Amino acid sequence: MSESSVAVALPGAAAGRRLSHAFSFVAVAAIAILFMAASSAPSPLYIVYQQNWHFSATTLTAVFAVYVLGLISSLLVLGALSDHLGRRPVLGAAVALEALSLVLFLVAGDVSVLFAARIVQGVATGAAITTLSALLVDLNPPHAPGRAGVVNGIAPTVGLALGALGCGALVQFAPAPTHLVFGVLLAAMVLAGLIVAVMPETSARRPGGARSLLPRLGLPQRLRPEFFALLPIIMAGWSLGGFYLSLGPSVAAGIFGLANHFVGGLVVTLLCGTGAAATFALRNRPARQVLRIATLLLSAGLAITLGGMFSGAVVLGAVGTIVAGLGFGAAALAIFGTLARISAPAERGELFAVGYVVSYLAFSVPAVVAGFAATALGLRATAIVYASVLTGLAVIAAGVEALRSRR
Repeated sequence: MSESSVAVALPGAAAGRRLSHAFSFVAVAAIAILFMAASSAPSPLYIVYQQNWHFSATTLTAVFAVYVLGLISSLLVLGALSDHLGRRPVLGAAVALEALSLVLFLVAGDVSVLFAARIVQGVATGAAITTLSALLVDLNPPHAPGRAGVVNGIAPTVGLALGALGCGALVQFAPAPTHLVFGVLLAAMVLAGLIVAVMPETSARRPGGARSLLPRLGLPQRLRPEFFALLPIIMAGWSLGGFYLSLGPSVAAGIFGLANHFVGGLVVTLLCGTGAAATFALRNRPARQVLRIATLLLSAGLAITLGGMFSGAVVLGAVGTIVAGLGFGAAALAIFGTLARISAPAERGELFAVGYVVSYLAFSVPAVVAGFAATALGLRATAIVYASVLTGLAVIAAGVEALRSRR
């Protein structure tokens, strides 16, 4: 080959690599949305399962909680594995596990199979989300250094919104309410597996993979101040999300009299969809400013929602959910943008694992407590107390951020 032909070929090869990375970035973002959509799809179905199989609110939130138990266990064991084995093998295994969980949903005939499906789904999602988050940062185009943080912040809320809304619509208007949605998701997951099989690897293999499976939660010393400063807003935002995904449709039916399954899914979408809109709208703002906005919106939205619960006013409840959802999305943007900014490539998997473990503990533990309380004390009283506590948490988060700003 002549020197001139080499000179001509190299720019073309570079353009091909750029195109491949751009396609992979979009595909990874889509797969992240798909995983979160699958995780929220059961939310509108919980009432259907409850009516068909006659179980309590405690069992309902237990089904929600075993998903998070599987997810957190996966994060602890597998969170840093892609830093050693590479992104593609871990993501491919996660897609296969997610497909298995969807098959279990399709054949579920009682609560025991539902528990098994949610546990497998939790393990799959835990393995996927840290790998996908790290992949997005790996593939982030140099000309847009903040894009991975924006996508990592917006993908979860978009996925949760689409999954709940799509499932609610299929349950209300389509046949086979407990089967069709999982068939659609299974087909999409098969396509995701094919994409993972052909996408480029972005992380070189390095030793220590077996050692990384030992459960641990560790943060490099230099990252701890930034991470600990995020804890109040993580607690406030994710506890709100957990309540809406586990008991939101039940609250809509029991307190506001909205028994329509599509409306039940819409409740989750109001929170998560407006969160996605906030993430996109604030994507170019500094993280510190976004954090301040998030705390104020969460505080105001929760207070309005609380007023709606006391009065039974649907409009107040909807407005409060929208405002709180904007805060939820702004918080996700600030959290994941900060994690992407402060991490080096070799520590991204583990750092995102720690972030997700803390987030999902806040997401699940209060919701499970609420499930027990709803069985013992009633749904309305539980929802009011829960909203009151979250309002206090959001105010504390706002105070912490105000102190940090002054310093």
